[in-house]
Amino acid sequence: MKTRGIRLRLAQMEVIPADPAANTARMLDLIEAAKKDRVVLIAFPEMAIPGYLIGDMWEREAFLRDCQAAGEQIRKASKGILVVFGNVGVDWKRKNEDGRVRKYNACFVAHNKAFHGPSKGPYPFVIKTLLPNYREFDDSRHFCDVRKLAIEEGKKMEALIAPVSVNGLSLGCILCEDAWDMDYGVSPLTILGKHPLDLVLNISCSPFTLNKNHKRNQVFSRHAVTLKTPLAYVNNVGLQNNGKTVYTFDGASCVYDSHGNEVTDLAPFEDGVITFDLPTDKKAPFGRPVTLTEDGITEIYQALRYGTGKFMRLCGATKVAVGVSGGIDSAVVAALYGTLLKPENLLLVNMPSRFNSSTTIALSRTLAANLGCFYTELSIEAGVRLTAAQVDRLDIRSPDGRLRKSLKLTEFMKENVQARDRSARVLAAVASAFGGVFTCNGNKSETTVGYVTFYGDLAGYLATIADLWKWEVYALGHHLNDHVYRKTVIPDACFTLTPSAELSPAQAVDEGKGDPLHYPYHDRLFASWVEWWNRATPEDILTWFLAGTLESKIGYAGNLRSLFPTNAAFIADLERWWTLYQGMAVAKRIQAPPVLAVKRRAFGFDHREAQTKVWFGRRYEELKRKAME
Repeated sequence: MKTRGIRLRLAQMEVIPADPAANTARMLDLIEAAKKDRVVLIAFPEMAIPGYLIGDMWEREAFLRDCQAAGEQIRKASKGILVVFGNVGVDWKRKNEDGRVRKYNACFVAHNKAFHGPSKGPYPFVIKTLLPNYREFDDSRHFCDVRKLAIEEGKKMEALIAPVSVNGLSLGCILCEDAWDMDYGVSPLTILGKHPLDLVLNISCSPFTLNKNHKRNQVFSRHAVTLKTPLAYVNNVGLQNNGKTVYTFDGASCVYDSHGNEVTDLAPFEDGVITFDLPTDKKAPFGRPVTLTEDGITEIYQALRYGTGKFMRLCGATKVAVGVSGGIDSAVVAALYGTLLKPENLLLVNMPSRFNSSTTIALSRTLAANLGCFYTELSIEAGVRLTAAQVDRLDIRSPDGRLRKSLKLTEFMKENVQARDRSARVLAAVASAFGGVFTCNGNKSETTVGYVTFYGDLAGYLATIADLWKWEVYALGHHLNDHVYRKTVIPDACFTLTPSAELSPAQAVDEGKGDPLHYPYHDRLFASWVEWWNRATPEDILTWFLAGTLESKIGYAGNLRSLFPTNAAFIADLERWWTLYQGMAVAKRIQAPPVLAVKRRAFGFDHREAQTKVWFGRRYEELKRKAME
C-alpha cells in the first residue's frame, strides 16, 4: 500500500428487504459519516440496497430499475471515498435461462463517482461466482453466475475473476458463498490468490443459524492464512423471510489478518460499524487469536427474541395473546414475549375443558402473576358440547332423498374439536378483541410428526419455537428464569409436569399420562431425519438398532431395549412416526404459520418437501423381514 495504512469501515447495517429507498438513505448517511471520519474505504453487505430474501420481486423490472437508480445515488456519493456494496447487477440486453432480463448478484465498487470492475470483466461490477441452492437459498432461480457467463463468452473463468484495482489498492471482492468453496468445482479465492492483493472483501447476507459463526471463523481464518492477505467480512443484521420461514441476521462482521487472527467489536444483532486502520504491511498481525466457541442456548435466545420483535414490527403487531396450558411450550413462549412487551400489551389465556386438571390451570395463573400481565380463563366446555350436539348423529341426505347417512363423532374427533375450539374460535376472537395477534406454540418435535391439530394449535401468526426440539424448549425455559429474568417466572412444575394435550382421560397429567412421544429419544430420532446434512431414513435407523449402535449414532443417552423390548415394538414405533412425518404432517406443515429459524433445516423453505406417498425403501423391507423373523 502507498500509505501507512488504510482506515477501513465495515457497515453492519440493518437491511430492510424490498425497500431500496430506506436502505439507500441509511447507506448515504453512513458514507457521509465515514467521510467526516476520514475513512478511506467503507464496505456494506451483499444486496444492501434491495435485500436478499425477497421472493420473486426479482421478476419485476420496475423494482430492478429502482435498485439501479439507488445504486446511482451511491455512485454519486462516492467522491473522495471508496464504497463497496451489494446490489443487483442488470444487463438489459441479455436474458436469463427463464427468458427474463439478465440479473447478477453483484458487488459494486464506487470511487470518485465512478464504478470499477475487474480489469478484463464485461461489467463495472463483480459477479457472484458460487450461487447456493441449498437450505433457504435459491440463487440460480434469479441470477446468472460467472460459470455460466464464462461459457457464453467463450472464456476461462480466470479471465472473469480478477481483483478490482482502484485508488492504489488491489481488492479481491467476493460475495458470501464465494468463500464457502469446499464442495464446489471452482474456488474464486484460489483464482484471486494468483494476483497481488492488498485486501480480500467478503460482502455477505448470511442468516443466523446455530454454530454458523463457529464454522465461518474456521473457514475464513484459514483463507486469510492461505492467501497471506487480510480478509474483511461484512454481514447485515435485521429480519428477512421467504414466506414460510423467517430468518434473523446477526451480523458478526469482522476482519482477519494474514495470520488468521480476528478483529470484531460489535455484539450480535447490533446495527453499527467496525472501524480500524489496516497496516501497510499486509503480513503484519493486528488481530486477536480466533476463539472457536460453539453456540448454545444463549445464542438461541438472542436470535428468537430479536427475530420475534422484528417480525412483530413487520406485521404491525403491538399486542399479543398467548394460549397457555400450564405446560412448558406455552410457558416459554409467554415468557419470551414478556421480554418484548409491556405487561399491558400481553394477555395469557387459559382455555380449560373438563379434562384439564386444576394443576395446569393453577400453573397458568402463576405464570401470568409472575409476568404481571393480563390473564383470563375461558372454558371451552359449552362450545365443544354445542359442536358435538350439532354434528354427532347429524342426518345428512341428498336433496332427492336417495342418499342418507348419520354422522358420528369419535372420541378422537372430539379431541380435535377441543383443540380447534381453543384456537380458531376462542383465542382468535380474544386476540382480535384485545387488538393483537395470537401465537403458535408448537415445538419442532410436534411439527415433525404433525402432533398438532389442523386449524387448532397449528394456528397463529408466528411459530416462535417451532425450530426447537422439546429438550431445547426446556433449556430455553431454564435460561429465561436463570439468566434473563433472574427469578422464577416459569413455575418449577412446568419443567416436571408430564407433557400432555389434556384432551381426554388418557392424557390426565395428574396421573402421569400424556403425549405418546418419549422426547429424550424421539427428539434425537427426528433430528436425524430432519437436521442431519445426510439425513437418516428408516433403513439407517433399523440397521443401527439391530447392530446395537443406534443410541450412539443419534446421541440418545438411554437404553432403547428398555423402551422397546422386541424388534416388533421398535419397528412399530419407527413406522408410526415416519409415516406421519412423510404423510399428514407434510400437509400440516404446508398450512402452518411461518417458522422462526434458528437452526439448520427449519421447516418451511429450508426443509423443502412435497406431498408424496410414504416411502420406506426396498432395503428397509428386507431388514424388517429379517428382524421380525
